Amino acid sequence: MRKNSTKLVFLAVIGLLCILFYAFYDIKGGFDYAFPRRMNRVLAMVITGIAISYATVIFQTVTRNRILTPSVMGIDSMYEVVQTLIYFFAGSMSMWVLNKYLNFGAALLAMVLFAFLLYRFLFRADKHPIYLLLLIGMIIGTFLGSFVTFLQVLIDPVEYLGLQSLLFANFSRVNVEILYIAVGILLISFILGYFMLNKLDVMSLGRENSINLGIKYDRMVMQVLILSSILIATSTALVGPITFLGLIVANLAYQFLASYKHSVLILGSSLISIIALVGGQFLVEHIFELRTTLSVIINFVGGIYFIYLLLKESRSSK
Repeated sequence: MRKNSTKLVFLAVIGLLCILFYAFYDIKGGFDYAFPRRMNRVLAMVITGIAISYATVIFQTVTRNRILTPSVMGIDSMYEVVQTLIYFFAGSMSMWVLNKYLNFGAALLAMVLFAFLLYRFLFRADKHPIYLLLLIGMIIGTFLGSFVTFLQVLIDPVEYLGLQSLLFANFSRVNVEILYIAVGILLISFILGYFMLNKLDVMSLGRENSINLGIKYDRMVMQVLILSSILIATSTALVGPITFLGLIVANLAYQFLASYKHSVLILGSSLISIIALVGGQFLVEHIFELRTTLSVIINFVGGIYFIYLLLKESRSSK
């Protein structure tokens, strides 16, 4: 436990240094203009990183698999569907695009509803093998991606340019008003999730052991899945999809901390996520000079890491 405390302090110091370096490095022009905007981006990265990490760790606990994440199961694809449908039927000048509150609410509601229906039919009394769930989730995600691509081909090229900016996570265009709404939603979710942590420690022992120890397993599974979908949907609606971030930071936390306690794992993965987002955004702005986006880099690295985990899981099962 003491070793993990030292490791968490180390991650916290690295995360704080990344934030300070990003906030103060090479501020040109008026400090009063640049600094608040940088801090809004930092706040967006912090809450996004914590939300994705929190959602991924608890999702992997109830699915009992470290490869599955809410994003891999297709929730991010639903965000792309919503935005594409809005641009296809209403156009870039409609209130669904210009009114950021309406756009945020529509995307959030659609993703949570999609996740609820998906989990309601797939995660029922542990009847389906986990790899079948992974396969179904990836098939749904692929289908939604193909549907989005089909609609995008038909959209006017000028409209498509506006849509394209929404389909990649971008911390440079954070809307402050929506940011504060997202903070409120996530704070409520974190408070509700806090009372689940001890039960999640027990649920990591498996379905039968959890039931024997007094956990109402099926109801807890559904509650955790809905909570994880709200966290992912809120972060995605705020900044855009980052598919593989949760997969990377959660598995790094498992390896680095080697603990079963969810309070430690969630805190560790959240700190790793903050380091990755803030440090990565610094590289995007000052090294790559905004020629790419942070989500492209994370999804590239995450895709390779996902393949590595699949191969590792395959070898260990033989």
